[in-house]
Amino acid sequence: MSLLPAIVRESNPQKAADAAVIWLHGLGADGNDFAGLVPELHLPPDLSVRFIFPHAPSIPVTINQGYVMPAWYDIVELDVQRRVDETQLRASAAAVHDFVAQQMAAGIDSRRIVLAGFSQGGAVVLEAGLSCPHPLAGLLSLSSYFPTADSVRIDDANRSLAIRICHGSADPVVNEALGKHSVSVLQRFGYQPQYSSYPMQHSVCLEEIRDISAWLQAVLARA
Repeated sequence: MSLLPAIVRESNPQKAADAAVIWLHGLGADGNDFAGLVPELHLPPDLSVRFIFPHAPSIPVTINQGYVMPAWYDIVELDVQRRVDETQLRASAAAVHDFVAQQMAAGIDSRRIVLAGFSQGGAVVLEAGLSCPHPLAGLLSLSSYFPTADSVRIDDANRSLAIRICHGSADPVVNEALGKHSVSVLQRFGYQPQYSSYPMQHSVCLEEIRDISAWLQAVLARA
């Protein structure tokens, strides 16, 4: 199994990790984009979490005139539905599954693994989380959308997956309507996603970080 390069951060380096968060960045960024967020989550010392921030491969992106940049998949059109290369998106989801398998091999129960992603990364983890053959602790999608909503193959292992969707009310890149649409789709699938909106653009804010910390602690406490 060949894994993508990634940055790894331990929430408590003095204690062996017994949980993991695999966190995907957005278009044009890399794993450094969210690696610095770990201490800002202020997780309690008795919760030892390994954070993994993979780097997306660099590929040509159609909407950016074919410019080569880090991307989890090509975006073909910036229309309402955001037409994307689903084959590439699924390949990225498979790469996430590889990280899940790696952490399981390292002794972490899959039910203590959370998938998280921002923008493009959020779209990938929606696909990866629902289709993962191992039961996960939770799925976190930030400022994102669900381009494979009509084609995702949900694995029975994650039919009751805890899902949190967060979005900015003034997002000019991924309109909040797309985040709310993801919630509606997930509800039709039988999930009960938590949704939070924040007065921000295509970014993260302090209130959101606090909410993410509380949510992570809650889903890992249940695992």
